[in-house]
Amino acid sequence: MTDAPQTADASSGAAPAERWVYVIPVAAIMYMLAYLDRNNISVVLPYLHGDLELSNADKGLAGGIFFVGYVFLQIPAAVLAQRWSARKTVLLLMVAWGLSAVLSGLVQSRNQFYAARFVLGFFEGGVWPAVLILLASWFPLRERARANALWMACLPLSSVLMAPLSGWMLDHANWRWVLVLQGLPPLLWAVVWWFTVADHPAQARWISRAEAAHLERAIAADEAAKSPAGGGSYLAAVRRRPVLVLIGVYFFWITGFYGFSLWLPAVVKELTHDGSATEVGLLTAIPFTVALAVMIGNAVWSDRTGRRRQAVALPLVVGIAALLLGQVVHGALPRMVLLCITAAALYAPYGPFWAIPGQLLRLEVVAVAMGLINALGNLGGFAGPYLVGWLTDATGTSLTGFAVLAGFLAVAVILVTLGLRPSAASLRGRTLGVPARASNSVRNEGC
Repeated sequence: MTDAPQTADASSGAAPAERWVYVIPVAAIMYMLAYLDRNNISVVLPYLHGDLELSNADKGLAGGIFFVGYVFLQIPAAVLAQRWSARKTVLLLMVAWGLSAVLSGLVQSRNQFYAARFVLGFFEGGVWPAVLILLASWFPLRERARANALWMACLPLSSVLMAPLSGWMLDHANWRWVLVLQGLPPLLWAVVWWFTVADHPAQARWISRAEAAHLERAIAADEAAKSPAGGGSYLAAVRRRPVLVLIGVYFFWITGFYGFSLWLPAVVKELTHDGSATEVGLLTAIPFTVALAVMIGNAVWSDRTGRRRQAVALPLVVGIAALLLGQVVHGALPRMVLLCITAAALYAPYGPFWAIPGQLLRLEVVAVAMGLINALGNLGGFAGPYLVGWLTDATGTSLTGFAVLAGFLAVAVILVTLGLRPSAASLRGRTLGVPARASNSVRNEGC
């Protein structure tokens, strides 16, 4: 999972490899535990019976209301991470969300369940931008998509590991115990986080001073190469057209992403003709295993070529086709293959997409821009699951809901293809920090 370059002496000019071993895995496991709260709810929802009997629309609301709470701490946490400490910001949020996750298993009514999911999303919301700020202090632009993708590999990896575990736990305990027990690991991992992670290379105990200086010089060179138009005030940064386009791309993409992800276990349960929770969990892990490999491969290709827009748009086009075909194809095996293709296509853009803001904006303002993109974009995490649930109840079939998700993904493709097209202002003849062999392609597209 480290995809690290070979360790080299700092004097050789090669970037040191230790950060790929220390920073990425610790951050990935941390966010894997956060993403667990989105995985376990999707596995638990088809098995909520008795005291919390929910309609499909209610289940969509329970899954989606998490993302309403998710909005509020995005920008404050990004600013705290930038001006104070990403390490300390994440630590505080980790403890808060762990306690919230435990409490979500103790609710006694539907409204309390909604409230618990909202609070959980509130505390988890600040983690994503804070970690992106942390990675920007450890990885130069030429490595940023790979670093982002290797960290974000925790998303499909969490599903690969935790969906079967949640299913097995549901077969041996009720849903309350699943939520309570799975809320404890973040409280334990907070100790590892505190003693392992540092905000900047110069503060890390496990890296040589020469290597720290090497990294800081490389990152400083990236910042110096950025256009002055990328700096300025927070307001000026977030009002820039590319940032507004990225918000739109992320919203429409994430609407389709979570609309698919939340309902995936329900689709698998249907394919197994109401199989056991363990069986559903194991089969649900297969699409995410495929997604993990494709996600990393797409990020490596993006870093090597500098083609960020294509690395976002092309997988989404494939995802649209697979999502629609999955609604008309019959047979368990063909549908499972299409679920794998859809999952891979929807996860693939993560690394390249989050490399784009760092190319457009200077470090002092990119925190707020990324927080705003993530905050408003993740409202799609509410829209997608709720739309699928509501439309399924209204029409009696999931076809309408998934067709609407495909429409949202199509808008994301249009925005990233046309909205981030190259312009004289965005290009200015520079390479945006990618390897020299990719400079011509980047000059041709801008992102």
